Amino acid sequence: MKKLATTIIASSLLIGVTMSNPTPIEAAAKSYKNCAELNKDYKGGVAKDANVKNKGGKTKYKPFVSAELYKANITKDRDKDGIACER
Repeated sequence: MKKLATTIIASSLLIGVTMSNPTPIEAAAKSYKNCAELNKDYKGGVAKDANVKNKGGKTKYKPFVSAELYKANITKDRDKDGIACER
């Protein structure tokens, strides 16, 4: 019984240690060639934060919020409203 308890505790500790160190999905935010490419992955474009307002009026899709992804694609924000490639 002690051996079983020790094995369970050791296993749970090992699982806890491996789960607490997340692996990065992407090393760096992807920079897209143009808005058509970006909109394939993010239909509403990419916003730098959740509080930005679209200057161009009503859009069809809600933008994905990611400061890193926005920085990598800042040149695609033509109206400088904080949302790149909004549709």
